Amino acid sequence: MADVQMTGPDTEKVLAELDRRRDDLVTLTAELVAFDTTVRGSADERHRSEHDLQDHLAGRLRAAGATVDVFTPKPSDLPRSPQTPQGVGFDGRPQLIARFPGTGGGRSLLFNGHIDVVSAEPKKAWSSDPFRAEVREGRLYGRGTCDMKGGIAAMVIAAETLAALGIRLPGDLLINTATDEEWNGAGTLASLAYGVKADAAIVPEPTDLDVVTAQRGILGGTLTVDGRPGHAEYPPGDWRTGGAVNAIEKTLPALTALQALRERWADDPAHTHPLLPPPSIVPTTIKGGEWWVTYPASCEVCLDVTYLPVQADAGGWASGVRAEIEAAVRDACAADGWLTAHPPRLTWDTELPPAEVDRTHRVVTALEGAAGALGRTPRILGEPSWTDAATLTRLADTPAVCLGPTATRPDGSPTLHTIDEYIEIDDLLATAKALALAALDLTEGLPS
Repeated sequence: MADVQMTGPDTEKVLAELDRRRDDLVTLTAELVAFDTTVRGSADERHRSEHDLQDHLAGRLRAAGATVDVFTPKPSDLPRSPQTPQGVGFDGRPQLIARFPGTGGGRSLLFNGHIDVVSAEPKKAWSSDPFRAEVREGRLYGRGTCDMKGGIAAMVIAAETLAALGIRLPGDLLINTATDEEWNGAGTLASLAYGVKADAAIVPEPTDLDVVTAQRGILGGTLTVDGRPGHAEYPPGDWRTGGAVNAIEKTLPALTALQALRERWADDPAHTHPLLPPPSIVPTTIKGGEWWVTYPASCEVCLDVTYLPVQADAGGWASGVRAEIEAAVRDACAADGWLTAHPPRLTWDTELPPAEVDRTHRVVTALEGAAGALGRTPRILGEPSWTDAATLTRLADTPAVCLGPTATRPDGSPTLHTIDEYIEIDDLLATAKALALAALDLTEGLPS
């Protein structure tokens, strides 16, 4: 860990003021939970309360002295990339950018967070209403408390506290709250197109106050295999003379090949990463058949593919990964007459780039120092999944890492995306403190 000094009158004032604002932090988190911002699953799905939430934050941040811009991107504002569907719109889903201007000569720092949450269904399984946050035994329960409205509240309260104490940082402090991270990162991508950029960024995703510096990329795809219908209770006959073909069974060669490719990736030393799991291919949904007594005419299998930064092409995307998967399926089907004549089809949709920030970067050491000043010993970790930090790092030349509150239950299982999602209030306060201390340290001096 770098020798980062986290002492002095400003540090003491900030920590004391954040202690005083503990209840305000909990209240703001609960207010954000009350806005239903459940992520959409398609480009044409109607908005929910995204606009109301952004307006709520905008009012607070303007009152704290920030210049605030709440804007609704146009589909044409998104740069063409594999990350988002072409033509995706943002009606009712604005983005927010706030700026606390620095005195000059220092690094700029960006706090970024996503306002969307995953579905709370089945709501009946919750111990309390998922959109009415409830405090129980030092925890705040509700959808998004952990992922990541608690983190957003922490970064807003941290910035408000610095401003309220009259602490002018040398560099600008920016806040960006974005939509659609749980879908494809479109909101942060649109914010970058709008001009969001900084010397470094912190995304307070839930990490148990550890520092996440690396994450895998994600590739979503669909394998489609054709069959030929016929009565399932009669022998199918020869396919070459019009006999029925079971599309579900015909997916097996491709699925077996993908399993073998996954195992090869896991055993390949070139795919070993000190912080990340090996790359993987996981069939996640399957849909096939038309009637229970009919040979299925088609079968679709959705694939979740994760890949390492070393597997990305020169642009940061998964062209090589796609090619490997396509070749594995093609080779596996070469010995099957039906599949040779009717090749399976692979189509690709969501693609999210992997990213990594060097553990010696100032944003990493500043967070280590901030957490250390709070009595924590943060680990340097990788994220098996993906966050908007990768978009910032890869596409905006803004090295971004994650540090945030509660990520795991006492038994080690994750709290995010679960029934009875919660956040430890002590962790929530510690996150706000770590963000404020990192801002004090990181904005000093010019970028190196």
